[in-house]
Amino acid sequence: MKFLCLFLLLVSTSFLTAQNFKLSKEIKVAGDLGWDYLSVDEAAQRLFVSHGNVVNVIDLKTDVTIATISDTKGVHGIAIANDLNKAFITDGGDNAVTIVNLTTLELMEKVAIQGIKPDAVLYDKFSKKVFIYNAKSSDATVLDAITNKIVKTIPLDGKPEFSATNSKGLIYVNIEDKNQIKVIDAAKLEVIKTFDISPCDEPSGLAFDEVNDRLFSVCGNSMLVVTNAITGKVVTTLPIGKGSDGVFFDAKRKLIFSSNGEGTLTVIKQKDKDSYAVAETVTTAKGARTITMSKATGVLYMPTSEFGKTPEVTAENPHPRATITPNSFKILVVK
Repeated sequence: MKFLCLFLLLVSTSFLTAQNFKLSKEIKVAGDLGWDYLSVDEAAQRLFVSHGNVVNVIDLKTDVTIATISDTKGVHGIAIANDLNKAFITDGGDNAVTIVNLTTLELMEKVAIQGIKPDAVLYDKFSKKVFIYNAKSSDATVLDAITNKIVKTIPLDGKPEFSATNSKGLIYVNIEDKNQIKVIDAAKLEVIKTFDISPCDEPSGLAFDEVNDRLFSVCGNSMLVVTNAITGKVVTTLPIGKGSDGVFFDAKRKLIFSSNGEGTLTVIKQKDKDSYAVAETVTTAKGARTITMSKATGVLYMPTSEFGKTPEVTAENPHPRATITPNSFKILVVK
């Protein structure tokens, strides 16, 4: 029996660590400003990267920047709608949404919204609606993705962060300052449930397992929380690195990736719908806090830059950030 237990332990350990991820290369991108989310156009294998006041579009087959979408002041999020051949981009500095043609990458329309500081954005193919999450007005602006017209503003009673859809009519969004997940009915366009996801503090990135109805939130207190999307109950928590702002669920490999601003990538294995374990921690680079993945290739992408010194703490600037080194912006490629 001892030998059998040892064998099972070795098999289990091997199963968890069979996939070894590593930083394979860096894609250099021009520009010195900050960054936030990034998204993959799977059909064209193009990467859309938020970068200061522009969106850089990279051909993933050549690693070449093929376009720069301008006039996206304070850009945060990009939602890809392949079925409509559109990308929806949040312009946090202009309180607007830029809509571009995915084929030509040309501007189709720029829609002004009443929400303040639009940040994360989600396209829901099921309802053909776009949900824009406004950080300062604590609400969601909903666009008809076909007509580009504003349909409704949904109060959220807190600061919204990343969002996910179950592709069946329900939308989930992390509420950072309340440690909650709000559930929105995509037909009624109203909040129908609120999940308390304590002990998570300041949830930001959110991913969803459609098969098992499980939500994965990364939190400011260095943990990932798994929530039952039907009951709202917290299933389990797992340790992740510091400063995570992004998470991605790979349904094929049953892996969850947490991108941590400290310079690590936490890889979590889903053994079954309620059982998870940290498989490995990959060294990335400081500042690589957001993440996306090409579902076609399984390759992961994280933006960051090199940094200079952090200024001294002052009364006027109690939380100083390190300066960005000029001409050092890049996309980390992990596989």
